[in-house]
Amino acid sequence: MPGPANDGTAAAVDSSRPHPARMYDWFLGGKDNFAADRALGQQMVAVEPGVPVMARVNRAFMHRATRWLAGHGVRQFLDIGSGIPTEPNLHQVAQAAAPDARIVYCDHDPIVLAHAEALLKGTSQGAVDYVQADAWDVDRILDRATKTLDFGQPVALSLIALLHFVSDEDGAYELVDRLTGMLAPGSYLAISHLTADFHPEQAQQVDDLYKANTLTLVPRTRDQFTAFFTGLEVAGPGIVAAEKWHPELGDPVPGQEDIVSPGYVAVGRKP
Repeated sequence: MPGPANDGTAAAVDSSRPHPARMYDWFLGGKDNFAADRALGQQMVAVEPGVPVMARVNRAFMHRATRWLAGHGVRQFLDIGSGIPTEPNLHQVAQAAAPDARIVYCDHDPIVLAHAEALLKGTSQGAVDYVQADAWDVDRILDRATKTLDFGQPVALSLIALLHFVSDEDGAYELVDRLTGMLAPGSYLAISHLTADFHPEQAQQVDDLYKANTLTLVPRTRDQFTAFFTGLEVAGPGIVAAEKWHPELGDPVPGQEDIVSPGYVAVGRKP
């Protein structure tokens, strides 16, 4: 199996500034984070103690969505903004349901590249690959991913906990349009996204913490989130809180009944 596809231009890891992917890793109990990540993470937990559980609820949605997609015949998955590997990874869930599933992960964070080998161990019947690329570099993603995926056939595109780090001014909606534009009819789009709808005061405090560290965070309303699925057929149960999406497809996250939902999720089909 080939190693991660990259062009050798990855920037060095800056451990002096917090990074959302490493903070997410810390919330999930991982070890691929630095003091700056833990410091901001601890400040967020002081504002909203349920943040680590929220991270697990978001991760659990990805697992359930992947099972649902595999159950609906999808055998190709493109996960953009994959983040630091945390088992079970998307390919493990997909290939447990469909051993012949083919998965491509994509991220631009150099620390993700450093751990990408952990993402490349799949079944002999299927395939797993990693592409180092920015989400906006759609041409590069398509070029590299076509070594593993057939974009003439349906692909499930996962944008899990990615778009709330992209402002409207930076082209969040245009990015989704470009990415879905490269997908064949019958493909799917799965998104999870933070919202302030359920906890506005805490969300504002967290947003202030991000701004103080020159990080972008854009919690969106239900209507703003729904707009990402323009032109797609949203699958049941529709636009819902993360823990409400097909809960029968996975076990509840311990403690999820004690927190406010982290955000909205949905899966849409390209007609």
